[in-house]
Amino acid sequence: MKVGCIGLGDIARKAYLPVLGVQPGVELHLHTRTPATLTRVADGLHLPPGQRHTTLDSLLAQDLDAAFVHAPTDVHPEIVTRLLDAGVPTYVDKPLAYELADSERLVALAEQRDVSLAVGFNRRHAPGYVQCADHPRELILMQKNRIGLPEEPRTMILDDFIHVVDTLRFLVPGPVDDVTVRARVEGGLLHHVVLQLAGDGFTALGVMNRLSGSAEEILEVSGQDTKRQVLNLAEMIDHKGQPTVRRRGDWVPVARQRGIEQAALAFLDAVRAGKVLSARDALVTHELCERVVHAVQGRSAAS
Repeated sequence: MKVGCIGLGDIARKAYLPVLGVQPGVELHLHTRTPATLTRVADGLHLPPGQRHTTLDSLLAQDLDAAFVHAPTDVHPEIVTRLLDAGVPTYVDKPLAYELADSERLVALAEQRDVSLAVGFNRRHAPGYVQCADHPRELILMQKNRIGLPEEPRTMILDDFIHVVDTLRFLVPGPVDDVTVRARVEGGLLHHVVLQLAGDGFTALGVMNRLSGSAEEILEVSGQDTKRQVLNLAEMIDHKGQPTVRRRGDWVPVARQRGIEQAALAFLDAVRAGKVLSARDALVTHELCERVVHAVQGRSAAS
């Protein structure tokens, strides 16, 4: 099975390649336009010259069975279009694109070509978050905060807050009939954003503060007088009277803890089985993010 990896930045090197590089039956092909990076990473994986590519044309000439796209977001539309047109099942880091029209076009193209397109929402596979989906969820609160990192709204929302948006969508126990967005924007930079999704019997709050004083990710789901809390995807605390703490095992790889290993292997299993994966649900998350962007930009214009 020939699998391409496009883009060799931090996410590829730290999370995906340690998984893909040890899969039996996978012939890994790497692509980056930076020769020094390609040499360093490929040498570390002991890949022969024929599995190293500095052009997308060279990679596509290998008749790939699947591809992972970890290149910068602004080149996703071009790269994913080339892969889908070539009939290559494609897994791409979130977001599909910065502009909703580009994301819609890519999803439509995949459906027209009858080719798998998967978006890397790894938190849907993270063990702690999967277990939250089995807990009563009358109230959901997710915070994903950073230190000293205000950013242009569209970039911040599509590159980072999208994880919060998709996790809330994954966990809400029913249809959403109310969406509310609050934000603080100064000098064109987004300092914090709060998204509320509500429906019959539940409320979900997503918070991102880029001036938080702490880099942290906290998820809480509660209902029926019980609460489950997940701290930084590694520690789970169940509250029902006396708190019960469960921590990630010392030898559990970070990629497995964060759901990246499970997401990548599920994609490869689908390709092997000839199952075509749709990004239509992922597009709903992008649509909601676009709604958040417009609300934040409207607040910025009014301030």
